[in-house]
Amino acid sequence: MASSSSSQAIKGGYWPSWAKSFPPSFIDTSFFTHIYYAFLIPNNVTFKFDIEYTTGLELVNFTSTLHAKKPPVKTLFSIGGAAEGTIFFGRMASSPSMRKNFIDSSIEVARKFDFDGIDLDWEFPQTPKDMENLAYLLDEWRLEVQKEAKTTNRPPLLLSAAVYFSANLFLFGPYRSYPATSISKNLDWINVMNYDYHGAWDTSATGAQAALFDSKTNISTSYGLGSWIKSGVPKSKLIMGLPLYGRTWTLKDPKSHGVGAPAIDVGPGDQGVLTFAEIQQFNRDHKAKVEYDLESVSMYSVAGTAWIGYDDTPSVTVKISYARALGIRGYFFWAVHGDYKWKISKRASQLWRL
Repeated sequence: MASSSSSQAIKGGYWPSWAKSFPPSFIDTSFFTHIYYAFLIPNNVTFKFDIEYTTGLELVNFTSTLHAKKPPVKTLFSIGGAAEGTIFFGRMASSPSMRKNFIDSSIEVARKFDFDGIDLDWEFPQTPKDMENLAYLLDEWRLEVQKEAKTTNRPPLLLSAAVYFSANLFLFGPYRSYPATSISKNLDWINVMNYDYHGAWDTSATGAQAALFDSKTNISTSYGLGSWIKSGVPKSKLIMGLPLYGRTWTLKDPKSHGVGAPAIDVGPGDQGVLTFAEIQQFNRDHKAKVEYDLESVSMYSVAGTAWIGYDDTPSVTVKISYARALGIRGYFFWAVHGDYKWKISKRASQLWRL
């Protein structure tokens, strides 16, 4: 069984290893309980982890720095990410011998570099068979984690996973459902990715990319968390995702600028993405009009034809209150380097007292 106590709230944050100008030493750990190193990728033939020397130094620095902070935080490394995804994990999970290679190597890396746990970020299982194989993977992973802890007389490694906003994948590919029974039994918690509902893949209209509510569709955080609860995963294992970035569009007509307004292209930022810190700078530089959308519980900024949808403290306040009322375990941010002077991280932490 998963080892985690359900009493402690989880206040997580992912640190992207490519954020070189924002090293782990910059993280204010007073607002977090768990920080994830993103990402490690196994060898795509053996499915073992080949850690290069420079990466090894970075991992040592990550865990030692964050464990020495006051207060210290738990550290996990996350495997995969949005850029690595579908076929790669599917091949590994379909083979018992490859699953064993992957599991044994992941545990070895965690212990060698002094991590407290491991996080799986498979975006996303593509077929019902992938979901079935994911269940086998989690069953075997938990077994090996327990066995290793008993053999070494150390606390069991934490096991978590970043998952789709809904327990069922219904927007692309064949309809498929996560293995809720295996997840409930084997993982300490899941990080539910309650964002990226809208973005550069649809430039016809603006969207609240992390909408708490959507009266017209099931693409919302309230629906997603509800579907996970309905699937049978305990509330004590559900962690709500919050984005520290926004998504941008170019408006068709500046006069029509609400959520869902006609658009013609992405807006400012790389592929229509800006961190929260960059959005604050944009708002200042362009004297942007900032609006709160009551229906979706989200913020947006407008300057000319530029439109940015994101979360700020007003929307995060409502989301944290919603999550607490729902009775789930906590929240996490993607990603910690995106905040502005810890404005959102601090507000969320204050609202969710341990």
